[in-house]
Amino acid sequence: MATESHSSGEYIKHHLQNLTYGQLPDGTWGFAHGAAEAKSMGFWAINVDSMLFSIGLGLLFLLLFRMAAKKATTGTPSGLQNFVEWIIEFIDGSVRGSFSHQNAMVAPLALTVFMWVFLMNLMDLFPVDWFPYAATLSGVPHLKIVPSTDPNVTFGLSLSIFFLVLYYSVKMKGAGGFFSELAFQPFPKFLFPVNLLLEGVGLIAKPISLALRLFGNMYAGEMIFILFGGALQWAWAVFHILIITLQAFIFMTLTIVYLDMAHAEHH
Repeated sequence: MATESHSSGEYIKHHLQNLTYGQLPDGTWGFAHGAAEAKSMGFWAINVDSMLFSIGLGLLFLLLFRMAAKKATTGTPSGLQNFVEWIIEFIDGSVRGSFSHQNAMVAPLALTVFMWVFLMNLMDLFPVDWFPYAATLSGVPHLKIVPSTDPNVTFGLSLSIFFLVLYYSVKMKGAGGFFSELAFQPFPKFLFPVNLLLEGVGLIAKPISLALRLFGNMYAGEMIFILFGGALQWAWAVFHILIITLQAFIFMTLTIVYLDMAHAEHH
């Protein structure tokens, strides 16, 4: 039993380890062969698998939508055109319902966020052994194919949204107006240190919650796939389709809401 427990633990650790590239303890550069080596590489280490799959899926999204746009017809539409038009109408309805200002960037951003996050989440439906096993046969020690289970990816997405929120907050309200919003609400002006603390914490919590919500849900889903087997794994996959779609929708909706708040004047 102890051997089986140890084997199960090693199996889980292997599947949850990214293919990390960085400086090894001996000073050379290469791929980590375990969590300890990956940790020792420090801040400048790169999770190569997360980068490759996230960039690749982003390019796949652009390619599919470009193909649909080039082959679009007013006659009988193809299946791809129907799908793309449905997605665009869905995103357009979400933006109209949550964004009350004028900004031509918000709808394309919402479309990109939804599709990119959805495609990254969708990788979680592939059997957990296929790609890591093929990678091992090729001499690659570790491989994770679900970028949204890597906090580096989810924080990268959320911080990008956060910087846009800061940019539009200053652009629409001015630096003074944005500072006043943080320092002089909700309590009277003489309590501005308290206001600044409360509003500052609320502001910083936005990207953190956005990143951790996506990471936590997808990481938990991946753990369940690893622990389940056979029919149970396929049953969870059917339910998980709803989860990956919902997580992409939530990330997109919060992006729209945060940008709407950045455009809004507070009195």
